[in-house]
Order: sequence, then structure tokens, then C-alpha cells
Amino acid sequence: MMKKIGLFCIAALLATGMKAQNDITVHDDQTGKDEVIGLPEGMTYEIDSLLQEWNTKNYLGVDEKCESSDENPQYSKEEYISRLNRLPNVIEMPYNEVVRKFIDQYCTRLRRSVSYMLAANNFYVPIFEEALESYQLPLELKYLPVIESALNPGATSRVGAAGLWQFMISTGKVYGLDVNSLIDERRDPIKSSYAAAHYLQDLYQIFGDWTLVIAAYNCGPANVNKAIRRAGGSRDYWQIYPYLPQETRGYVPAFIAANYVMNYYCEHNICPMTTTLPPSTDTIIVDRDVHFDQIVAVCNVKAEEVKALNPQYRTGLIPGAKKSCILRLPTHGISAFIAAGDSVYTYKSDELFTNRSEVAVSQSAKKSSATRSRSSKSSRSKSRTHTIRSGETLSTIAKRYGTTVSKLKRLNGIKGTSIRAGKKLKVR
Repeated sequence: MMKKIGLFCIAALLATGMKAQNDITVHDDQTGKDEVIGLPEGMTYEIDSLLQEWNTKNYLGVDEKCESSDENPQYSKEEYISRLNRLPNVIEMPYNEVVRKFIDQYCTRLRRSVSYMLAANNFYVPIFEEALESYQLPLELKYLPVIESALNPGATSRVGAAGLWQFMISTGKVYGLDVNSLIDERRDPIKSSYAAAHYLQDLYQIFGDWTLVIAAYNCGPANVNKAIRRAGGSRDYWQIYPYLPQETRGYVPAFIAANYVMNYYCEHNICPMTTTLPPSTDTIIVDRDVHFDQIVAVCNVKAEEVKALNPQYRTGLIPGAKKSCILRLPTHGISAFIAAGDSVYTYKSDELFTNRSEVAVSQSAKKSSATRSRSSKSSRSKSRTHTIRSGETLSTIAKRYGTTVSKLKRLNGIKGTSIRAGKKLKVR
């Protein structure tokens, strides 16, 4: 069923200036005044910045075989409604003129960005789907990062939100993402995806309506509750719409438009970029400080590749001595790292660890024997536990901590696969 936004209707995009890029003007027929809907920030990123990502430069390219016109065909309202209704979604995807304007944005000004995102999907959507599935959430939420970050893991908003899912520091920490001078796990595609799924689950428990959840993900539950009160207690998104912050008014329409265009791009003559999948990768737990430069020199991997696979480390230093950290490398790099042993940590350590605390850590690493190292690992292992959250499985917990299901079962004396929320689980 088509929903309407009170007396609001779309007037036109502003013709010039910054607002033409970032805003849509909405006209209120009752008051005769214009209202402004801000585009979600992910819709304002320039394609040139997206194409600088390492994965893009190495594994995406123009599809020379895809021949299509640059013309964006126009369809009837009934056709848009029919297509949205055919999407296999749990979340309602209504059509109205605001949604239509956002679809037009993706299919005209943002055509090249859509081409990029259709290809980048191959890198990130499997991660998003696994995280959402682990919390039993609607899989169409995988398109939230399209409007949050344009699938750019390096994205930082003007207010400081970061990563694919655009977490603020405070919210990220609530959901287990470390942020300090050395680490920003908001940029870790895997950890941030599980944190986002957990946050979305919590928001649904508050609102019980997915459109309100999506709005709250953008502006926070307090702003949504304020809009509900100002709308006289209505919990219909389209009724509280005029009372939401400017950018959030366009957030749900943009989400619907993203779902539409990621499924019906062919009908709008948009060619995806081609994708060559990168080589397989693996992870290893690092419990001593190590620098990217050491890994590059000893393990025969490229500096850009190490940085792209480990975007959570802000300075190139992996502070394993302070907290066991996960290092992701191509499979051959992991094999080389294990085979190299202490030589990775000692390579040019005096040059790379310049302050006294880092030199002390490096010198300590040089002197430690294999027995002492094993003892240290054992001591840390005993102290690492995880409190099981609702919806989590042994598989999702194992992936989060870089271990295996069989090891978790062995550590905790579990025979089957059943686990209960609230219980503590040994992970090391």
C-alpha cells in the first residue's frame, strides 16, 4: 500500500551550489513553505574518493562487455510499486514521491557510485549477511552501509562517525569496539558488522518497527522518541517524519531507494564494475607488539595490502603486548609470519619503536624464551572470557575471536552446539 507524507510533496532539487549536492527541497502545500531533506552523508561522497580504496584499485575494473545507454528510463508509479513489492523483504518498502526522488538520485547523479557499490558488494555483503543472520535480522539491512558509507571502510563523517557502519565512538564502545590512539575497530569490517547487528537488534527491542529502527540508527533513539511525542504519540514513521532531524527525514527513503537500485540497476542502464575476488586470507592472534613495516619486510606482502586488510590499526603498530590482537593477511603471508617466528618482531625494532615504552616492549620480546612466551599466552588465555549474547552461536563467537568452534567446545567442555545467553564462555 502506498503511504503519503502528510501534506508534503517533492518540489525539485536545488539547481546550483553545495545544496544541489547535499539537499532535496520539500514543499509543504499547507504552509506554502519549503522544507529541506538532507541526503545521508554516504550519498554525498565523490566517486573519485571511493576509487582510491586498495580493494578497488586492485580488484575492480570497468566492464567493457556491458553496453548500455547513460539514459535513465522513466517508469510509472505503478511499476515502481510493483518492483518494490516483489523484493523478498521483511521490512516494508512503500513507494511515494520522496522515495522516487531518492531513486532518481541514485540513477542519475550517483550512477557511477552505484556501479562501484554493486562491485564492492562482493567484498562486504557476505560479511554483512553473516552478521545479520547471526542475530536473526532481516537481510535487507545489508544495504544500510550503502547509505551510511557508500561501502567505503575508510569513511569518516563530518561529526566523527567512522567505518562501513558509521559508528560514533561512544556507541561503538558500548558494542565492544575498541577505539584509542592505536586501534579503531569501527573500521574493522567484521567486528563492526557484528556490532551493528547487535545494535540493530537492541533498537528493534525498543521500537518494534523496522522503519523506526532505521531512523534511530541514523539519529539515535532519543531523537526518534522526541519525534514520536511531537507527533502526538504516533509510531508511524511517515507521521513522525516532519519532526525528525533534517538528514534523518531522508534516511528511510534513501534506504528504500538503495534496496531498489541494488536490485533493479539493469532497468536503469547501470553497469556494475567487474570484480576479481582477492586471494584467500587468514588470521592469527598477535600477543606482542609488531609493526606493519616488519610484517611487510619479513612476510613478503605489500604494505598497502596489510593496511587494507587491517584498517583498525591507526598508526601501523599492532599493540599485541597490551591486548591480544587479530592480524589478517593473505594465506601465504600468514604461513610466512608463523615460519619467521621471532625474526618478525626483532626486524629493525630499535628504529620502528622509537619511544621508551615501545623499545622496552621490543627488548623484552627479544629476551623472552619460547617457554616464557607459552606461559604468557597460557596466562592470558585463562583470563579471556566472552559473555554470550542473545542470538550468538559458537560459530559467530569463534570468528569474532579468531578461533575455531572445536577449540571453544574443548575449552568449555561443550559436547553439542547449544549455548545460552548470559553465560560466560572461555575464548582463550
